[in-house]
Amino acid sequence: DALGALGFGFIEIGTVTPKPQPGNPKPRLFRLAKQGAIINRMGFNNKGVDYLIERVKASKYDGVLGINIGKNLTTSLEDAQSDYLIGLEKVYDHADYIVVNISSPNTKDLRQLQHGDSLLALLQALKQKQRQLASERGRYVPLVVKVSPDLSEAEVSAIAAEIVRQQLDGVIATNTTLSRAGVEQSKYANEQGGLSGAPLLSASNSVVKLFREKSDNGYALIGVGGVSGYQDALSKFEAGADLLQVYSGFIYRGPALVGDCLRAYNDWKQSDSKK
Repeated sequence: DALGALGFGFIEIGTVTPKPQPGNPKPRLFRLAKQGAIINRMGFNNKGVDYLIERVKASKYDGVLGINIGKNLTTSLEDAQSDYLIGLEKVYDHADYIVVNISSPNTKDLRQLQHGDSLLALLQALKQKQRQLASERGRYVPLVVKVSPDLSEAEVSAIAAEIVRQQLDGVIATNTTLSRAGVEQSKYANEQGGLSGAPLLSASNSVVKLFREKSDNGYALIGVGGVSGYQDALSKFEAGADLLQVYSGFIYRGPALVGDCLRAYNDWKQSDSKK
């Protein structure tokens, strides 16, 4: 409710898992203030999908709501599909879009789901369930995949092709990175976890640009990673993002960042219309 009052066009909550889980041991979040960055290894700490649904029902927020789903730590990769299907079915009636998080570096081996047969099987199953739920509920809820910034061009090509083939609705690019480029001098540089914030901007933009080049505008592209001000937001739109998400930049900048992003979007649209 509080974030909704600040002028965001949409809010995404999660990652939520079918069962409650405590996440990784503390400390598990580190602020690298000098670099405008954060390292976290939260590990999908949450009270479970049923609790989340009750909180959503109690909310007064009436804007666009995304719900981000993942697998429990104790669920094997071989059984991961069942966790995602549980999450999809449970949040379907309460979300305006649903995010499949297969790119967090803080759940062991999760990122393997971005590749090969694992990706194919997961996306096929989720798309089939989405179609079934849309028919049963009379309401189509878009399904998007959240990917890593640490992908090669060949890996991006493979994921993009599969997303188009399975007719998913969008991509979120990107999650946090395992790279420590730009924060090498920080006392927290050797902490395990994903790095977010300003140092992620370039890598994230590169992945956004690759997905845009390979999408042929066939799906929505949500850009996230390193947006700390007007110029960052503008660069994300120029790379091909349709929408922006912020987290670390918002921690450091506060609500002023919302206005920066809106100005960047308006300027980008005006510039784009002149081309």
